[in-house]
Amino acid sequence: MKNQKELLIIDDDSRNIFALSAVLKAKKYQCISALNASEGLKLLSSNKNIGVVLMDMMMPEMDGYEAMAKIKSTDALKNIPIIAITAQAMAGDREKCLAAGADGYISKPVNVDELMKLLNQLID
Repeated sequence: MKNQKELLIIDDDSRNIFALSAVLKAKKYQCISALNASEGLKLLSSNKNIGVVLMDMMMPEMDGYEAMAKIKSTDALKNIPIIAITAQAMAGDREKCLAAGADGYISKPVNVDELMKLLNQLID
């Protein structure tokens, strides 16, 4: 997937997008981003080169749970892996995200080694 498929970062905080993009680009990943779930869903529908979604779970309007449900219920998108990224690191949050359709879970602040390990597991 490196240098081929893109990673879509969906987060309502541009600082998080900037930090994640910088780290991932340094690791030779191509990144695109959306500042809300609606924009992210539009990018997913129009860009067939997205290989993994990094989804912030706590966003206004449409949160990550609702966005994941829409992605997983769309035939053309349901097989794209989603990594839930959240500051909500309470007991049970990981399980809640995985039950909602996430293929992986990372808490903020993001541990880069943990993210790389997860990406390597999810990428063909």
